[in-house]
Amino acid sequence: MSSRPHLLDALADQVLLCDGGMGSRVQMLDLEVERDYWGQENCTEILNLSRPELVREIHRGYFEAGADMVETNTFGGSIVTLAEFGLQDRTREINRTAATLAREAAETFSDGRHRYVMGSIGPGTKLPTLGNIAYDDLEAGLVEQCRGLLDGGVDGFLIETCQDTLQIKAAVNAAKIARIELGSDAPIFVQVTVETTGTLLVGPDIAAAATTVQALDVPSLGLNCATGPQEMGEHVRWLSENWPGLISMQPNAGLPELVDGKTVYPLSPEEMAVWMERFVKEDGLNLIGGCCGTSTPHIQALDGMLRRLGGTKLRPAPVKRSTVWMPSVSSLYTQTPLRQENSYFSIGERCNANGSKKWRELQEANDWDGCVAIGREQAAEGSNALDICTAFVGRDEVREMNEVVTRFTSSVNAPLVIDSTETPVIEAALKLHGGKPIINSINFEDGEQQAHDRMKLARKFGAAMIALTIDEVGMAKEPQDKLRIAERLVDFACTQYGLPQSDLMIDPLTFTIATGVEDDRKLGQWTLEGIKLIRDKFPDIQIILGLSNISFGLNPAARAVLNSVFLDHAVKAGMTGAIVHVSKIRPLHLIAAEEVKVAEDLIFDRRTEDYDPLQKLLELFAGRKAADAVKKRRAETPAGRLKDRIVDGDRKGIEQDLEDAMAEMPPLDIINNVLLDGMKVVGELFGSGKMQLPFVLQSAETMKTAVAWLEPHMERTEGQHRGTMVLATVKGDVHDIGKNLVDIILTNNGYRVINLGIKVPLADMIAAVKEHNADALGMSGLLVKSTVIMRENLAEMHRQGFDLPVILGGAALTRNYVEEECARSYGAGEPGRVAYARDAFDGLGLMDKIANNDLDSYLGAIQTRRASQASRKTERAPEIAETRGFGEVDRDAAKARRERISGSEPVITPPFWGARVLEATPNAVLPFLNERSLYQFQWGFRKQGRSLDEFMEYAKIELRPVLKRMLALSAEQDIIRPQAIYGYWKAAGDGNDLVLFEEDGKTEAARFAMPRQPKDDGECIADFVRDISDDVRDVVGLQVVTVGQKASDLARVWFEDNRYQDYLYLHGLSVEMAEAMAEYTHKRIRAELGFAGDDNRDMEKLLSQSYRGSRYSFGYPACPRLEDQEPILKMLDAERIGVSLSDGYQLHPEQSTSALVMLNPRAKYFTV
Repeated sequence: MSSRPHLLDALADQVLLCDGGMGSRVQMLDLEVERDYWGQENCTEILNLSRPELVREIHRGYFEAGADMVETNTFGGSIVTLAEFGLQDRTREINRTAATLAREAAETFSDGRHRYVMGSIGPGTKLPTLGNIAYDDLEAGLVEQCRGLLDGGVDGFLIETCQDTLQIKAAVNAAKIARIELGSDAPIFVQVTVETTGTLLVGPDIAAAATTVQALDVPSLGLNCATGPQEMGEHVRWLSENWPGLISMQPNAGLPELVDGKTVYPLSPEEMAVWMERFVKEDGLNLIGGCCGTSTPHIQALDGMLRRLGGTKLRPAPVKRSTVWMPSVSSLYTQTPLRQENSYFSIGERCNANGSKKWRELQEANDWDGCVAIGREQAAEGSNALDICTAFVGRDEVREMNEVVTRFTSSVNAPLVIDSTETPVIEAALKLHGGKPIINSINFEDGEQQAHDRMKLARKFGAAMIALTIDEVGMAKEPQDKLRIAERLVDFACTQYGLPQSDLMIDPLTFTIATGVEDDRKLGQWTLEGIKLIRDKFPDIQIILGLSNISFGLNPAARAVLNSVFLDHAVKAGMTGAIVHVSKIRPLHLIAAEEVKVAEDLIFDRRTEDYDPLQKLLELFAGRKAADAVKKRRAETPAGRLKDRIVDGDRKGIEQDLEDAMAEMPPLDIINNVLLDGMKVVGELFGSGKMQLPFVLQSAETMKTAVAWLEPHMERTEGQHRGTMVLATVKGDVHDIGKNLVDIILTNNGYRVINLGIKVPLADMIAAVKEHNADALGMSGLLVKSTVIMRENLAEMHRQGFDLPVILGGAALTRNYVEEECARSYGAGEPGRVAYARDAFDGLGLMDKIANNDLDSYLGAIQTRRASQASRKTERAPEIAETRGFGEVDRDAAKARRERISGSEPVITPPFWGARVLEATPNAVLPFLNERSLYQFQWGFRKQGRSLDEFMEYAKIELRPVLKRMLALSAEQDIIRPQAIYGYWKAAGDGNDLVLFEEDGKTEAARFAMPRQPKDDGECIADFVRDISDDVRDVVGLQVVTVGQKASDLARVWFEDNRYQDYLYLHGLSVEMAEAMAEYTHKRIRAELGFAGDDNRDMEKLLSQSYRGSRYSFGYPACPRLEDQEPILKMLDAERIGVSLSDGYQLHPEQSTSALVMLNPRAKYFTV
């Protein structure tokens, strides 16, 4: 009888230390294939039989190093894996022997410490989600392994290096089967492997994996393998804040590197201990250890760290955590909470052979791709889960459910609801799905036997359960009957079977109230009352309805309204979810007030002697189409409807309204008096902050569609345009998003735009102005240097005698600079005809003034106002930024400051000299995406009076689905391709110059003159390295990153195809993904140099430079000269990732960045 405390009790009291890598130790041994592996190369498990003394000694070595537990040498010990070596018949023997050897090693110690043995169960070589092996075969093979481990005396099971959540289910269930057979209570631990992509190999993120594992009643979840401790940080933090059980962590010794053809793990034992101490103290770990690349020295270092934290007790108590577990279900990939914030959990109803004609036709034709398309469509519409029913008379329901579930699991990112009256169909589906699904359903209509069978499946496979309020008497209609059966269901599912109440979804049933039968009139009201009773009695359970039953028998238009109104009342009563067609539900404010009132009167049976709400509802919707039932009421006239469509960005069906309008007025009048009037409203809404930029573009797309439809009906005359602008991004500047937005707004407000593109010389602009007899020239540019070129262009135009109105716009411009410097450059002593446009609608307003001959009076008023403002200071012209800080150099002061800042810093040794290419998947880079910057600054969404927290909450609900759609599109078409090239060079400061050297530290590779803040003790980048007179050289990192050319090319195609909104979304996403790749690469540099441990764990703070050192990009005040990119690109050989420089020193592709990476802890961003 063991005197050891139970393993779970021990872990509750103290942080325990597991061993390091078994493979790492075996590789140190001088083994021969024939002698030691019996000819079975790479079958480490055979050593348990062929060289037991070596395996025992490895375990003993880890115990001597300080480990509290070791893992058995059975990582590949299942029947399935051993069968590859012809050893399947010896599975139980091998596992029993392995456990015995570990147990023997533990018992050789007599110092009074408790030592444990964990039965290691690896992922094997065949993953069920990928179709490599059937679930039943995998589970059976793992049962035999677990029997052997228990025979040998393990204290628990460690299902480790998990890459597939369906494999986790098989392993956990195999361990449970073996425990029951052998009368053991050995706990089952799970460790998942999160790749650098941020997910497990087959796709789940940590939240999805945790949702699946939690439903299997596993007491401990953790991470091991694939990465070092740093890369695990955000996932461990998520577990710390959310996972309700124990947490374990066994990282590799860093990310592996290939050195001289050999795999090397760079993290030293001391560095490993520093990282793990942080996780123990901050995240409340219960169990730590090592994986690949770790050996006894790493375990010794971890033991020393724990002893120091534990004091006289040798081991510290786990830090108390405050967790909030969110009851959820999951697809294979992501978690979905069952309680939706400010909404309800919606289950799409269209993937159902009994309820959808379209689905039934696709299923009958074996068109499984078409079925997947319906599922994706519902998910895109906002369904939180999808109900799947393939019951179809005369067809094989099991086979067809398998066809659907297999495809939906991999191709549709939404939790599944397995809907069948046949238990074998449900079981077959559960064996294919690695997420946490919902079973639909149980009831007591025929007693409890079928419910017993399904509850067993729910508990085995970790599923939530829908339960209907039906018993042997029948379906519950009155409120008290609904509550009575609900109480029985809660006792049955939760008390008898241990299902958490939060995973029970009670359906109190709703019935049609549209029959006119007296007995049916109260059914809607009774359902609402029943929901309230159940909610009050069981606040933790979910309450769900098959919503559309309430309106059965009405025409589609009336059903849509009644369903929407009833849903609103059901949610208020306490309903948390509904099976519903999401796109047919609308907020009540979009439904006519009379229709809402009549629907409510029907639900609550508010009949009078002269008023029957059912009859009134039928009258209201007689002849109405479903598509119009819950839409905003359009104006009565064709012109009014067209104007509404422009404002709402609603193109669908616009052709009929245009045709109706043409019966009343000519096409040109429709454009000038109706459509442009709508765009004027759009401009007013945007200007007042009531309409966001993406929706402006949606209106522009609608305008474009309408004009394109009208054009064949018009005579082509020059008079059809209100005016003409030649528009261009100036020479040397490749940025065109702002310019193109101006094009979109002007074009869709009646102006002709000659868009010349990017990097346009003045000569080309002038030629276009002459050719097209333009009314104005628009010049755009993002860069500070572009503002200089604009002023030079204006001076040259004035020299050539031009007086054409010029409109300037761009991020680096200021109104002061345009109205002073630029205006003077375009006039002879007096300011010329130059105006500043802050955004596209400013540009529109200026073009309207030109068209109405009001521009000169507008500019005159500006100059009069400026003359009367005795300005106390003159704003610095933008181009001064390029020369500011480059005055006379005080070399002695610079050296002294440098010695004070950098002289005492430890010398850094990088892992290599020169450059390396780094490739990453978009998923790996995504955690570094700055969503706030994307939404506000790239996509143009405004806070509109919200606080930042309120805006980000709004963005989470409204904008993140757009982000997900664009990311999915990008993945499908391989649009965003993150790449980097980075490296290390020796460096020193010389005056205000940053000097880079070759590896010898003497041969100068590049020299960069840097500006210094014009004040006492002013900052300069060259101060963040030692002085050139020092015998020691510091290190500087260089990096160039890109997301490739395809994003820019496709965005341009979408712009030309009038897909303005998607153009904006893609352009903004690619810009921010390039920035995210820069952050990703910079983090890689910090990790390689050993101080990424200083990084802030909060990603939002990390993106605000909460880490050691700083990254300086060119074109900004601290590092202003774009031409300095040229030597950096040459040193890195950036052509290897397809990045080059234009004549104006612009990076190509556009979505690329370059940077100097300064490593001094004092280095932070500053302006000059």
